Amino acid sequence: MKIVVTGAKGQLASEIVGVLNSQKSEIGKIPFEYEKNICVEASIDELDITNCTAVNDFILAQKPDILINCAALTDVDGCETNIDLALKVNAIGPRNLAIACNKCGAKLVHISTDYVFDGAATKPYREWDLPNPQSIYGKSKLLGEVYIKEQMSKYFIVRTSWLYGYTGNNFVKTMLKLGQEKDQIKVVNDQRGNPTNANDLAYHILKIALSEEYGIYHCTGQGECTWFDFAKKIMSLEGLSCKVLPCTTDEFPRLAKRPGFSSLDNLMLRATVGDEMRNWEVALEEYLRKLS
Repeated sequence: MKIVVTGAKGQLASEIVGVLNSQKSEIGKIPFEYEKNICVEASIDELDITNCTAVNDFILAQKPDILINCAALTDVDGCETNIDLALKVNAIGPRNLAIACNKCGAKLVHISTDYVFDGAATKPYREWDLPNPQSIYGKSKLLGEVYIKEQMSKYFIVRTSWLYGYTGNNFVKTMLKLGQEKDQIKVVNDQRGNPTNANDLAYHILKIALSEEYGIYHCTGQGECTWFDFAKKIMSLEGLSCKVLPCTTDEFPRLAKRPGFSSLDNLMLRATVGDEMRNWEVALEEYLRKLS
């Protein structure tokens, strides 16, 4: 089986490649069908997904069974000031991949985001809930979803949130650094969502990709919290004395609007291949143990 992973230098792609190489995740072993996999890692140096011709040539030459698209412009505030690039990477890029995958019969797994929702809900969003993105990042990611659905049928769109992994920067690593440098910090307490361990997500992506249960999935850690709760838990588990104080989003104005409530319900996952995502606190504890 041949798998192409785009955005290969990112934290999720690195986790997927690592799980494929070791044949196991922190949750458990991955399906035996991956035992003799050929994994092609495609960073921007190997493949610019915004170039339709380059994508077509690359995919038709590789002829993958599965393509997992982790390439994205995830700088939420940067998207507000670089709209053209956000459109190219988050919408046109996935469209190009979908066209090429459709030509060679490959399945496409595309990673999307909780930012496709407006954050006005009071209970976790399900896959059938109507998106209403409030930022350029969210709008460009939603358009990417639309383009994929227009171009092919063998797709899995996997929305996730608050992702952290062993490679690259993320909220957990930032809090650890601040916790060692500061006596106290302020963290917003009016944005609520699901912290998601990239290793857990990688395991589920590989499970989903083997199936023919095509469609949109939500895949996040079990349970929800605020960024303030998340930060406090990190400090507590690491035994850091840094005091975490709650604040409002208005106290730290940003270019892009963040959803106040973006918790996702893994309904499609439960109804098809099964939801084994760990509780966010359990997954975080193991992550910190391995990170140190």
